Amino acid sequence: MEGLLQPTHLIFILLIVLILFGPGKLPELGKGLGKGIREFKDALRGGMSSTEGSGEKKEEDKKKEEEKKS
Repeated sequence: MEGLLQPTHLIFILLIVLILFGPGKLPELGKGLGKGIREFKDALRGGMSSTEGSGEKKEEDKKKEEEKKS
């Protein structure tokens, strides 16, 4: 096996992270990382939908506007 993401490498990296940040800080780091990845994906989806729709609003936005008018 070649490459960086071998199981032994991942275990070694996780041990180093655990030593550096401690067990109390790891949940906060995971939550922050997850939030960042989620925001990045949402931004990508927003960019793709605006280029695919050629400037049209999403169906959800249209529904919200219709509800406000009612």
